[in-house]
Amino acid sequence: MTCKTSSRALPDLYEASIAELQDGLVEGHFTSVQLVKAYLSRIAEVNLEGPALHAIIETNLKALSQAAALDDERKVKGSRGPLHGIPLLLKDNIATLHEEGMDTTAGSYALLGSVVPRDSFVAAKLREAGAIFIGKANLSEWAGMRGQVPSGFSGRGGQTLCPYYPNADPLGSSSGSGVAMAIGLAAGSLGTETDGSIVSPSSRNNVVGIKPTVGLVSRSGVIPISSHQDTAGPMCRSVADATLLLNSIAGPDPRDEATLHQPGVIPNYMRALDKNALKGARLGVPRAFIRNVDTIEKTFNSSLDIFRTLGAEIVDLADFPATEELLTSKAEQLVLTVDFKIGINKYISELVEVPTGVKALADLIEFNKTHADQELPAPFHTDQSQFIESEAAQVDDAYFAALAKNFDLGRTRGIDATLAQFNLDAIILPTDALASLPAAIAGYPLISVPLGFQPDDVEVLPETPSPLHTQAPGLPFGISFMGTAYSEFKLIGYAYAFEQATHVRLQRRVQDDAIPRTQLTDVMFR
Repeated sequence: MTCKTSSRALPDLYEASIAELQDGLVEGHFTSVQLVKAYLSRIAEVNLEGPALHAIIETNLKALSQAAALDDERKVKGSRGPLHGIPLLLKDNIATLHEEGMDTTAGSYALLGSVVPRDSFVAAKLREAGAIFIGKANLSEWAGMRGQVPSGFSGRGGQTLCPYYPNADPLGSSSGSGVAMAIGLAAGSLGTETDGSIVSPSSRNNVVGIKPTVGLVSRSGVIPISSHQDTAGPMCRSVADATLLLNSIAGPDPRDEATLHQPGVIPNYMRALDKNALKGARLGVPRAFIRNVDTIEKTFNSSLDIFRTLGAEIVDLADFPATEELLTSKAEQLVLTVDFKIGINKYISELVEVPTGVKALADLIEFNKTHADQELPAPFHTDQSQFIESEAAQVDDAYFAALAKNFDLGRTRGIDATLAQFNLDAIILPTDALASLPAAIAGYPLISVPLGFQPDDVEVLPETPSPLHTQAPGLPFGISFMGTAYSEFKLIGYAYAFEQATHVRLQRRVQDDAIPRTQLTDVMFR
């Protein structure tokens, strides 16, 4: 494809939206090959070199040839749609075709070289839409289910770092996806969430994360934690981009039973992008969840006036009827502990080949012991207590009681009770104020949007990173929109209206040395 010269400025890849990039491709201002080259160069600048953010585990060696084929297809047949030729990243627990050359390992050497039977459902949907997977994003190994290990560390990928402060905790487990979006290492990304793993790194890295209702997006081909709480979801720089990806990956899949109970026809979520969506909305604030986040709470309180200006009615003090019971319940931990063993053994059993010979969770524990230099490096990454606890767990009456307790606390006496009691359309909370917990155990949707930044005079904690700072000047934080099952359309509208009124993401950039310098012009004219 020949690029047309244009006086129009090329999009800045730090912030470029998918729509901007697609417009440039349609108009012939640049090609997908050039776009892929630029993103791969940006990854090379900061991933292992410079600030060494360790956001990407591996890149796709076939991405350039795939981009060339999509450029040719566009020229001959026209565009497949808004994702044609758009470079994306997938978390390294989301399977992609083995013959493509990338591994799917959840960050562990134990699955290196393993052969997946097919694309995950979400990868297949995006690939069909014309997207290019330029790499796999780093993560908390096994999505945080190995043990007490710092967020964003995996044996294969090393320690992911938040780009807003040196040695800052990126939060997890979709750490690499969040960091990559923060600094423009791809046009969009997918993460996964069981409890907080999309919204927390989105909050910390100043991006948008959508955790869908469990059952809206298939989990087939995704390395599991819990069939009751897992979901894949988009992480992007804007609500519009995240919504576009959600539109592409939602839908029923015979390989995931939960998706076969979706209510009717899935809406076109792009139609939810309405700047006036908050007019007349009743939003509740469950204050009892907001604890030990003073700076964040002040910014959140100030944001309530923005909501009111946008036409929303704020019901302040819309607490859950069973808040304390929810916060102290051990039911979620029990369910996840049991579900993980069941899910991971099933996933490994369905792999075509596993060169390391692991066949089940018990083998993973032994693999880590015999490969401790790779998997359990001292002093911060030696723990696999969750693995051991899960291996000892079993399905029994206590498990079923815990599962029922989760649904009771999350749904019946949680989100649904609060929405009904206060006649609410949605619930809002600082993302870092345990917003993920009730949505996680309920299996309900949650959207995090940038809200603010820690002040420059905030205390750095811990003073000496061990190995990460959990609080530091300039670290971002988000606000979450929570609702009942399949309320994504409504939540997207509210999140979009707030985002468009505030543009918080644009108020502060990452550390200067963490900003990749490569732009499209660098690959087009050299």
